[in-house]
Amino acid sequence: MKATSELAALDPAELYERDFYAWTRHQARALSRLRGAPRNLGLDPAHLAEEVRDLGNEQRYAVESQLERLIEHLLKLEYSALAEPRRVWARSVDNARYEIERRLTPTLRRAVARRLATLYAHARRQARRALLDHPEPEAAAAIPESCPWTLDQLLAEDWYPANRHGLPAPELP
Repeated sequence: MKATSELAALDPAELYERDFYAWTRHQARALSRLRGAPRNLGLDPAHLAEEVRDLGNEQRYAVESQLERLIEHLLKLEYSALAEPRRVWARSVDNARYEIERRLTPTLRRAVARRLATLYAHARRQARRALLDHPEPEAAAAIPESCPWTLDQLLAEDWYPANRHGLPAPELP
């Protein structure tokens, strides 16, 4: 993986293809530098920079949302004593991983990794609420305060945590 400075040295078209999130950051900075330039091109650099930055943010938000869903369902798979809806949770995990894989770039991966504790806290809250609704108060109470998994584990295609009650991993077609 190339470092951020190495990515910034790439031709913008190549950067766009390799790391869209990094491209949006690079382009937003470049557009911001045009703010004082003459307006003979008919461009609105300030708003263009904001919109391009927002494109990258939307990619980050989409990955973060999917990662929260992934963590929530992995927590339920590990801590719930219920046999069902385990297959539904496992399908959700697989779908979230696919959606993350579609968008994840090296730069975006580093940004998400820095926010993993925050994303875990939100997913944990959602998982606890869902387990309390089943009702599984013991399972909800057992969920750890901090993320027990690495980002690599979370994104590994066929990795699932062992169930605390000895239930087998859900079999998916």
